[in-house]
Amino acid sequence: MTTGVSLHGKALDIDDERLWDSLMAMAEIGPTAGGGSCRLALTDEDDAGRRLLLEWCEALGCRWRLDPIGNLFIRREGRRNDLPPVAMGSHLDTQPLGGRFDGILGVLGGLEVLRTLADAGVVTERPLELVVWTNEEGSRFAPAMVASGTYAGVFKLDDTLAIADSAGVTMGQELERLNYRAELEVGEPGLDSYFELHIEQGPVLEECEEAIGVVSGVQGMRWFDLTIKGQNSHAGPTPMAYRHDALAAAARLIDRLYAHALEDSSGATRVTFGQLDISSASRNVVPGELCLSVDLRHGDEAQLDALQQRFEQEVVSIEEAFGVSTQCQRIWASPVVSFDDACIDAVEAAARQRQLPHRRMMSGAGHDAVYVARVAPTAMIFVPCRDGISHNEAEYSSPEQCGQGTQVLCDAVIAHANRPS
Repeated sequence: MTTGVSLHGKALDIDDERLWDSLMAMAEIGPTAGGGSCRLALTDEDDAGRRLLLEWCEALGCRWRLDPIGNLFIRREGRRNDLPPVAMGSHLDTQPLGGRFDGILGVLGGLEVLRTLADAGVVTERPLELVVWTNEEGSRFAPAMVASGTYAGVFKLDDTLAIADSAGVTMGQELERLNYRAELEVGEPGLDSYFELHIEQGPVLEECEEAIGVVSGVQGMRWFDLTIKGQNSHAGPTPMAYRHDALAAAARLIDRLYAHALEDSSGATRVTFGQLDISSASRNVVPGELCLSVDLRHGDEAQLDALQQRFEQEVVSIEEAFGVSTQCQRIWASPVVSFDDACIDAVEAAARQRQLPHRRMMSGAGHDAVYVARVAPTAMIFVPCRDGISHNEAEYSSPEQCGQGTQVLCDAVIAHANRPS
């Protein structure tokens, strides 16, 4: 790896092999049959992953604290501990059949930064915090990113603690079971800035043969639950012209919104219909009622407004065309997030100094950085993942790719932690 910045005469190059060994050791906790990971939030497996991380960090002389929702803050002291810390981190929880890198790379990349500083005997001006956010995935407790959102004041603590999983067990009960005792108040510690390393979860960097994504922000997202009601009828005797087919109406809606998205030459419009549930489905019955999830995304808030308006127009259109009625509920909205210019510049400068091919890009997925950006200057670093696959046991980034992203994280964090007060 190209030698990068030097601090007090010591080149601070991360250890790619040690980073990879840490990633593979973490993957041994909650392994799945297909080579992935299952560490749902606040399960014994998630706790075991945290405890392994703490074992590694305590060996470096770091101390750690929890906040009331289980967010874990691991501190390395600086020369000026009166200054707020520069933070890095992500999450250790996974999807039920998740991969070895989503979230985990950001945490263990941060660990490698701490190890690199310890090896060099270097103390940064500002203290550093390595953060593990609770329940980023939302696969056990919905919604996703609720703990970082609680930290940032978006959600109320009592409401978050009361969120239950499918078995009726609440987050508060699991925190109690795991004996997670908070030393911090919600919103503590205040951060000077925050850097999050992550796999891209998309194909752009790999397709463009670029090593680093300098993430400038996160797309806006809006989720809807749409119910379409028509009329059940026999598939044989009912002529096509007399049907009130809820599924045919949904198909028209999906087709037109997909076509609309594909017409966007910028590629920034995203529409997804991830769930479809037909009531009383039967092979020879015209579907009379269904529920459809709708996910709309764009990197520009005005364009996202226009996309929602187009969606609403198409809903009216299918009512008229198919003689159906609809009920639509918006269940979640996340505005477009723009990251901090100085933090973005620090990431880009690090990539440039390491002579790594890079590009500025928007994130298409939500991350804890979305909420942290509301209370601290923030930026993200992306590395490629094979075929853009994520939330999947096949998720993969190479040792070299993980190392390059971690090196950029290291350089950016050190530069930011040592900037003039």
